[in-house]
Amino acid sequence: MAENFSSLVDMQVKARQRYAKNLLFGTKKNGAYQWMTHEEFGQDVDKFRAALALLGVKRGDKVAVIADNRVEWAVAAYATYGLAAHYVPMYESQLPKDWKYIVEDSGAKVLLVAKEAIYEKTKSFLQEIKGLQHIVSFEAPESAAYSYAGHLKKGAASPVPPIYPTEEETAGLIYTSGTTGKPKGVILSHGNIISNVNAVHGFFPMDQNDRSLSFLPWAHSFGQTVELHVLLSCGASMGIAESVSTLMDNFGEVKPTLLFAVPRIFNRIYDGLNKKMAAGSAVARFLFTKGLKVAEKRRQLAEQGKKSAFLDAQYKFFDKLVFSKVKARFGGRLKYAFSGGAALSREVAMFIDNVGILVFEGYGLTETSPIASANSPQARKIGTIGKPIPGVQIYICNDEGKKLPQGQEGEIVVVGPNIMQGYHNHPEDTAKVIFDMDGKRAFRTGDMGSIDPEGFIKITGRVKEQYKLENGKYVVPSPLEELLKLSGYIDQVFLYGFNKLYNVVLVYPDEAAIKSWAKQNGVPGETLAEINKDPRTHALIGEELKKHSAEFKGYERPKKWALLDEGFTIENDMMTPKMSIKRNNVMKRYQDLLDSLYQGDVPGGGGD
Repeated sequence: MAENFSSLVDMQVKARQRYAKNLLFGTKKNGAYQWMTHEEFGQDVDKFRAALALLGVKRGDKVAVIADNRVEWAVAAYATYGLAAHYVPMYESQLPKDWKYIVEDSGAKVLLVAKEAIYEKTKSFLQEIKGLQHIVSFEAPESAAYSYAGHLKKGAASPVPPIYPTEEETAGLIYTSGTTGKPKGVILSHGNIISNVNAVHGFFPMDQNDRSLSFLPWAHSFGQTVELHVLLSCGASMGIAESVSTLMDNFGEVKPTLLFAVPRIFNRIYDGLNKKMAAGSAVARFLFTKGLKVAEKRRQLAEQGKKSAFLDAQYKFFDKLVFSKVKARFGGRLKYAFSGGAALSREVAMFIDNVGILVFEGYGLTETSPIASANSPQARKIGTIGKPIPGVQIYICNDEGKKLPQGQEGEIVVVGPNIMQGYHNHPEDTAKVIFDMDGKRAFRTGDMGSIDPEGFIKITGRVKEQYKLENGKYVVPSPLEELLKLSGYIDQVFLYGFNKLYNVVLVYPDEAAIKSWAKQNGVPGETLAEINKDPRTHALIGEELKKHSAEFKGYERPKKWALLDEGFTIENDMMTPKMSIKRNNVMKRYQDLLDSLYQGDVPGGGGD
């Protein structure tokens, strides 16, 4: 699509005109997916835009929402944009104290909630938060004064034409996860977000025949821009997943061509397929392993621009016999998978690619709307985050913001139309990350990386997470933790070694895998806590850590470990809604245990 959109309102109106009869959203109801068209969606946007206007929403006002992906979320978003108001999304999984903070900090006039249970937890906000005037519940019965259905009816009777915001006007605030403190509202303009949408059309082949299974939260910038806005803009469709636990069933029902996910989903796919093969027959394991080797050789040749008729014939055989069955579990039509939100392990990316699902890894942050770089069919290299998207420049800089020579590692700095307007109510934090580079606004990402001779960017970790061992060596924990989590027996890990002689690690085992292993090996215990106390469990995890840290530098490998009986969750405030570890909170909670690993008095011992 050559046409460039000027705002999200312009984009939605044109998509409605162009793809009126195309299916847009599918929702599982009464045991089957039911679909609505672009025209039907547009009609609901018109009605709810008028409903919000009746509630007093004007240009520049804030409309907040607490909901997982659903049609009403998208209707309310585009209705808000059409009043030149600002949309402020939150997650259902967040704690009530976080909802209250964001509603208050943003200055929301209207709060939309998904369920009656959330309404009950938030209705007191009307008295407690100055400026909040209305709460609307998506699932309330139509007869209730605060129901979405009732407001749609009122809006239908009092139509209001859409306002077309300028590129400079704010589209919304997306609150960052707050791994080190309270969340900050990232101000994104229509120009910021639409520059990303226009750029995707310029380098990636998506069209009205594509479909996704939508489970990546639209409250997160990756899901919102790359899936919701981009697919809507090109007339494609989205089947909304019931939940993460029903994904495999939903894949078969929706039959997507595209998969948008974060690394933990790809890690689950990798782990699940490996476990399935391990439990299968010797013949099945042989065929799967042999097929992967053929696929890997074929892929390596393709990277060099070469082909082999013999390997192609072999791959066709294994694809029909083995890989087609794997792809059938994803609905049988999956062509491309997009990974973002964190670094994807090269091992996992190659594995999924070899199975026959092309993986395109990209990179960005909420502050970059979010895409800054991506792999594409024209330029793709596994293990990298691709090249800058059209209109964006990326540099590697030192602490002073000076550009470093090619190949050197430093902080990733982004320049382009996708750079946020700033942090809401935090001008001092904005000034820390946005600076002038050759007359253009540049953004310090806080991520470390380098650029290879071909222009592909590799990310190596977060600047803030980096710590120094006692011997002066620097460690960046996140990518190392991702590699350790490739073990089928490990669910979560936390690597630590700040100012210490060596690294240690906290491990929360994969409960189902450990219980199954314990049963097979005569390890007593019904609960994970009981099984974790057995020295054999500790030894098993030690072997897994050794195996999956084989490629670490010597000083990076953990020398001791402790097993946790409880994982890091949103509920215990050790995980953000986008599933990033709150490192400071984990250290506070487990500091004594971490210290004891260096003193040698952990039950079950450590281990070199």
